[in-house]
Amino acid sequence: MDINMTFFGQMLSFAILIWFTMKFIWPPLTTAIEERQKKIAEGLAAAERSHKDLAQAESRINDLVKEARGKANEIIEQAHARANQIVDKAKEDAVSEAERQRAAAQAEIAAAAHRAREELRLRISALAVSGAEKVLRREIDGNAHKALLADLAAEI
Repeated sequence: MDINMTFFGQMLSFAILIWFTMKFIWPPLTTAIEERQKKIAEGLAAAERSHKDLAQAESRINDLVKEARGKANEIIEQAHARANQIVDKAKEDAVSEAERQRAAAQAEIAAAAHRAREELRLRISALAVSGAEKVLRREIDGNAHKALLADLAAEI
């Protein structure tokens, strides 16, 4: 192999290219690569934080849903208890109203029976007075007296 000037020129050109590349091209490339690595690392860290935040949010949502279901069940139980109280109160009111109406009906029946007895007593008294009047008007005769009593018994 011949070493001539061309070979030295190429070696010098290559050395200048390497020096130029190391001085002016390589530093911005390494800086860009490092910045890109930092951005990727930050992106991965952000993704990991987001994943953790998402897991925490899901856990909190699950806790809130459980709490809401518990409160809903409690409200439903309270509503059932209140409904039962209302039904029991309505039953008690119905029983007391029926008792009141029964007592009023019994009082009315007792009053009607008393009025009927009074009216019957007054009629019997009037019949007795009428019978005594008729007896006193007639002469005292056994047969007439028996007939008069039979008439009075028929009227009663």
